[in-house]
Amino acid sequence: MPLRNALSATLVALACLLTPCATLAAWAAFGLANTGRYVDTMAPLAADPAVRAAVADTVGDEVVRELAPGTPDAGLTPFVRDAVHSFTRTEAFRTAWEAGNRAVHDAVLHALRDDTATHGPVTVDLAPVTAQVRQRLAADRMPYAHRIPVEHTEVAVVPAEEVAGLRKGYHVLDTAALWLPLATVLLAVGGIAVAACRRRALTATGLGTALGGALLALAVAVGRRLTLADLPDRVHRPAAAAVYDALTATLRTASWLLLALGLTVALASWLTGRRGHRRRPPSPAAAPGGRSRQPSVTFPRP
Repeated sequence: MPLRNALSATLVALACLLTPCATLAAWAAFGLANTGRYVDTMAPLAADPAVRAAVADTVGDEVVRELAPGTPDAGLTPFVRDAVHSFTRTEAFRTAWEAGNRAVHDAVLHALRDDTATHGPVTVDLAPVTAQVRQRLAADRMPYAHRIPVEHTEVAVVPAEEVAGLRKGYHVLDTAALWLPLATVLLAVGGIAVAACRRRALTATGLGTALGGALLALAVAVGRRLTLADLPDRVHRPAAAAVYDALTATLRTASWLLLALGLTVALASWLTGRRGHRRRPPSPAAAPGGRSRQPSVTFPRP
């Protein structure tokens, strides 16, 4: 009996420890690594004021550097920024935002999955993005939209020295997303099956799952704080916070679901145990010598 309880406690504890890790791996492999889901997640950010302001400032500064290399014209900078800010409120910007995110995600994902890819930075060709923007502006009947040149411009999105490490991390997450959830379920089922009191083991599993969900939610919150603290540009922190919140929305939902599911299972198991204990019939009273007391039999007198 003690051996079974010890084995059950070990299996349940391992299952509870792996629960947040399995959830994190599944989120990264099936959420972030899916281009369609990633683009759908990032699409609403095109209407976020902080994101639009960050994009406008970055693009505006780059345009000014291209138009006035060396010493930028002080009068040109506000004009260009106002023009870019106005563009971020158009439907063409939403088209460019989605096309750009799709192009970047496809390029990064291809570099992470292809071990035979050339050793160098991950680059994105902006020609398809420019073509979609020109098509959108032409549909909106903007003058001279068809004359916008579509040039093949390669932009580096991941430095060459970081590609190898990211590729190894991606392969680890891809493998973990398949085996960690399966191992977690098997450990939990095994721990409950070998327990001397399965109801107690089920209660412990529910509480451990709830604790894992709470730790996962805490990790997401701490990760957000650390990510924003490491940004060198404080002006664009609201935009980075919006992107972080959008990418981790599914992970936060999963953590709260684990917390609610674990507490529900633990509470249901505990209440079922108490109800069964109350319905159990009382055992016959025992005699002082340890023997059960038998009712005395009285024979009728003749």
